[in-house]
Amino acid sequence: MRSLFWIVLLFALAVALALFVQFNQSNVVLFYPPYRIDVSLNLFLLVLLAVFALLYVLIRTASAMWTLPAKAVAYRRGLHMQRAVTALREAISSLSAGRFARAEKLALEAQSWDELSDTAALLAARAAHNMQELARRDEWLEQIHDPDMTQAKLVSKAGMQAESRDATGALETIEQLQSQGMRQIQVQRIALHAHQQLQNWAEVLRLACMLEKRNALHPVAAGRLKQQACKRLLDERKHDADALILFWRSLSAPERTGAANADQAARLLIALNKPVIARTILEQALEENWDERLVLRYASCHGEGLPPLTLITQVENWLHGRSGDPALHFALGRLCQAQQLWGKAQVSLQACLNYARDAGQRRLRLRAHLALAELNDELDRAEQANHHYREAAKLAEN
Repeated sequence: MRSLFWIVLLFALAVALALFVQFNQSNVVLFYPPYRIDVSLNLFLLVLLAVFALLYVLIRTASAMWTLPAKAVAYRRGLHMQRAVTALREAISSLSAGRFARAEKLALEAQSWDELSDTAALLAARAAHNMQELARRDEWLEQIHDPDMTQAKLVSKAGMQAESRDATGALETIEQLQSQGMRQIQVQRIALHAHQQLQNWAEVLRLACMLEKRNALHPVAAGRLKQQACKRLLDERKHDADALILFWRSLSAPERTGAANADQAARLLIALNKPVIARTILEQALEENWDERLVLRYASCHGEGLPPLTLITQVENWLHGRSGDPALHFALGRLCQAQQLWGKAQVSLQACLNYARDAGQRRLRLRAHLALAELNDELDRAEQANHHYREAAKLAEN
């Protein structure tokens, strides 16, 4: 519809122009003494239009010739930039595809464009790092001077140092980042990795807890790291009861009630002759997480200031709700044995054997047979003791 409108308008103008030329009788007189020139208005308009067109063409031609060198420079600059951008794009693709040597070569080509130089150097550094060319990696990183690229440079450098097991260097780089107020999650992840390499378990525990709270670390991975850190920190204090207790109280409630942590802490405190505190740790953990390891450890909590009889009462209370738990029967048997309640000890240990029928409870059955063998030795029942020793040996062989 629009095209039809313009066609009609064009024809109308053509008709109007034809009528104007046909019926226009006007003249234009030009005086240039002593000359006089008479021309029709139609011819004058035609000549004027031709002169205008000629001047327009001459001016545009002169302008184009004047700007031609600048346009040629801009054209060459555009081609140069396009080649650099293409090289950088292919370098990224090659790096992702694992073609590190090609990625580094293409990054070098991309550096020919100044605005891409720092980005290309960062990419080349990653490629060199992946080829274990650490000296060349550092050379590439030194070529990055743009202040806006400082953060990317330092984070990448710290990550690559941690990956190459230069944990000290990674932490020094992270310190530079943190001095500039940069505390991103990725920086904390790198710091966690570096501290783990250096076995700075206190920092590993702190960072794992922090990253878990920020949903920056998978709960399973966080739990494994926290358990590993707690285990090492507890082992470091295994000869100092006061330091061990102080550290234990500094842990969060979930960490204190974890079965592995509570079992290890109780074991170390029992070895340091602190059975009362060990008992408290185990009972608090069992309230939250019932675990066979804790029950079995509970049987060893008697000692100075804590006679077995006190623990027997607690185990019997637990048995009211868990009468079929073989670990509880084993713990009760060992405590009764320590209290020299021989008959009750034998009944409890035999109950443990009766209830521990699952394949995963083979070790518990072995321990029960050994406990019964020991008990019968104390009662001078050689035949029964030998029977239980043989049963324990069979279980140990399988």
